[in-house]
Amino acid sequence: MNIIFSSCVTFIFLLSASEQTYFLSKNYINTINNNARTWKAGINFHPETPLKFILRLLGSKGVKDSLTGPFKSHDPLYKTNISIPIEFDARKQWKNCTTIRTIRDQGNCGSCWAFSTTGAFADRLCINSSGRFNELLSAEHVTSCCYQCGLGCQGGYPIKAWKYYYKHGLVTGGNFNSFKGCQPYKFSPCSENDSCSGQTEKKHKCQKKCYGNTTINYRNDHRYIKEKPYNLEYNSIQHDIMTYGPIEASFEVYDDFLSYKSGVYSVSPNATYLGGHSVKCIGWGVEKNVSYWLMMNSWNSTWGDEGYFKIRRGTNECKVDNSTSAGIPEYYA
Repeated sequence: MNIIFSSCVTFIFLLSASEQTYFLSKNYINTINNNARTWKAGINFHPETPLKFILRLLGSKGVKDSLTGPFKSHDPLYKTNISIPIEFDARKQWKNCTTIRTIRDQGNCGSCWAFSTTGAFADRLCINSSGRFNELLSAEHVTSCCYQCGLGCQGGYPIKAWKYYYKHGLVTGGNFNSFKGCQPYKFSPCSENDSCSGQTEKKHKCQKKCYGNTTINYRNDHRYIKEKPYNLEYNSIQHDIMTYGPIEASFEVYDDFLSYKSGVYSVSPNATYLGGHSVKCIGWGVEKNVSYWLMMNSWNSTWGDEGYFKIRRGTNECKVDNSTSAGIPEYYA
């Protein structure tokens, strides 16, 4: 049984995992480009990529969950007397923080919620420490050990990941096979010709030791956020990024988004809803009179605009304006 979605009205749509991913075909991409006015589509995935793999990339429960708060609308460190710039890019603002521009790959695992929050957390630690801390935090650690966050590769809640960092802390951890940090990621990147279909959830097993750089002391490697995390009201998002650094952002994903290449994304007419996704928001701007959020994805630098994308801002496109979260790191000496 098929599902039909419009950009505003959702009907029930059941997709079999064995079905063809028609939305990755050249014909569908051409249809997108014939209708989209602010962005361009192109080939990011092999046309025969299994649907179950695509759906597995979408693991954020943050859109609906963010409606419950807690919400942050003010901070004494917000410089409210200074006007918000038309454009802002955290990569340029904090050039010494290499984590801000490090594109990662979640592999065949719905751990986007872990990558977006650990990424923003690492960036904020670097900013907070004036560059003394400048390394990746472990997406593996929270994916495998935070049982209250969700179901690991089956998806999770970004705000609950932040709560985990507040209560239990988080160790360092680089990319797959990097041996960098305490607990590097265990799922390999998925190339265009490799669906990673052989990987299983068993690769994620909570460990209380460092298996990457084994000279690191596991207990001493934990970093924390100093206050309870928060969801952001729309009017506070830019202030929070300018003050503390990148944040986590969740949004609804439609089938046309998988083929994004450039421009400011907005959902195409009659596109099909697939699931929720979580990414890192690093700034904003205006392109051809269209306001956007600047986002960093976790699907490798081969996807989209070298791993980045822009999504329309100010119209709650795919619920993104109302689905952000963050936390403030403890001072790092």
